Amino acid sequence: MTTAQREFAQACRAWPFEEARKLFRRLGGRAPAKGHVLLETGYGPSGLPHIGTFAEVARTAMVARAFALLCDVPAKIAAFSDDMDALRAVPANLPHPQALAGQLGRPLSSVPNPYGSEHASYAGHNNARLMAFLERFGFQAELVSATRMYREGRFDAALLQVLERFDEVMAIMLPTLGEERRRTFSPFLPLSPISGRLLQTPTLERRVKAGTIVFADEDGRRAEVPVTGGHCKLGWKTDWAMRWHALGVDYEMAGKDLTDSRHLSGRICHALGSRPPEGFIYELFLDRQGEKISKSRGNGMAIEEWLRYGTEESLALFMYGKPRTAKRLHFDVIGRHVDAYGEHLARFAGESEAERLENPAWHIHGGRVPAGGEALGHATLLNLAAACNADDKATLWGFIARYLPGATPQTRPLLDRLAAHAVNYYRDFVKPAKRYRAPDERERTALATLSRRLEALADDAGGERFQTEAYAVGREHGFQPLRAWFQALYEVLLGQSAGPRFGGFVALYGRRETLALIAQALAGELATNASEDDKDGDG
Repeated sequence: MTTAQREFAQACRAWPFEEARKLFRRLGGRAPAKGHVLLETGYGPSGLPHIGTFAEVARTAMVARAFALLCDVPAKIAAFSDDMDALRAVPANLPHPQALAGQLGRPLSSVPNPYGSEHASYAGHNNARLMAFLERFGFQAELVSATRMYREGRFDAALLQVLERFDEVMAIMLPTLGEERRRTFSPFLPLSPISGRLLQTPTLERRVKAGTIVFADEDGRRAEVPVTGGHCKLGWKTDWAMRWHALGVDYEMAGKDLTDSRHLSGRICHALGSRPPEGFIYELFLDRQGEKISKSRGNGMAIEEWLRYGTEESLALFMYGKPRTAKRLHFDVIGRHVDAYGEHLARFAGESEAERLENPAWHIHGGRVPAGGEALGHATLLNLAAACNADDKATLWGFIARYLPGATPQTRPLLDRLAAHAVNYYRDFVKPAKRYRAPDERERTALATLSRRLEALADDAGGERFQTEAYAVGREHGFQPLRAWFQALYEVLLGQSAGPRFGGFVALYGRRETLALIAQALAGELATNASEDDKDGDG
């Protein structure tokens, strides 16, 4: 790291650097006693890691990378799994969900594993999936299991402090609860010696010197258990504050829906004698209709779904952009972010040191940005797939290899991934919606003119020359605005209303192949074939 880089980092306007500077100021010019700063992300293993999990870890990693450019204090990320939380409902998508119906209320780490994998518990399986997911994306995070922290005594000192300051915690929490919940609330959720379930029950007595609480067990009898050693768990707002205090968490971001909870946990953290971590509130994802994405409503998108159609880098770019703005998360945004990532990557090499720190590619790759980009993006490959009705990426490579002599899937692995994603998107979204139409009279005349212009050019005339001729034909035939002409081209030739630059498409697909496509359209074969396909589908 150079002095100039550190100076640029101090002035960089990219949001990860703004957050990193907050963390740097927190140090007050001194390295923390623990020797590092700790950034935490939270994971609830009642379900598999989802796209919200990715968002929080990816953004936290971006802050940690930016911080590393500001100072020499190491930054560590703890992926905290709240696996001692109770199983509150059985997800419908689990194998044999009826087998878990009797496990409600038990800690997730005590619930049997329904997946039949080598992990002993439901939480163990999901934690392993989390770590595999973190490793796939190269996130340097350590899994911290709540169950282990509670059972192995790592939280004991902090839990005894909560017991000592019980009244202060209650004074913070009770005004935020409804009347009925106030009557039953306690910061401590004891583990029932009878059933092994976590109980939301009042604390009848607290014995500070003994480090125990007394409560009514499920059979109505009074029971006494230590608050330490995994015999109790804290309710989550108190738990959040306690682990900030016990672990010395310096930074944690949270979703907008947790704004009030973060404020309450911060007050409890102060009551325990610690300073709450730095962080910011990020906005939530919306679906195509602008509704909040909810797991219960099923209107979200799984990580695997994004990665079927787009690259890991495109998903990271989506998370990087404007985290404080609510963003619509649906399949149509994937291709745009695949191509936008390629543009950022291509621009990176020619930028100054200061400009690079504001390039999303720097944050996606933690400063280790790979060289170059690809000449062909998602939109172009998707239109190629539409033109040749590709059912596999090998079909696309037949055209790619001609367009880029010497290119192979082995020498251009990113391009190979892009081709596979484009074919998947074409098969799942574009092909079922393709609707060719016949050209009207003006369009027929213009297509005939375009055919003659292309016929007069060489096969290798290049995308810009093909584009220039297409523009000239549109203007000559009075299309206003000109985008109406290009929309007509794609509707008539490809059965869709949008596409990338037409000239680039001709260069990739081939001049002769494009001439054959125009001839089919003028002969009425494309629209006719589409009608016959519709009839076959109806049958």
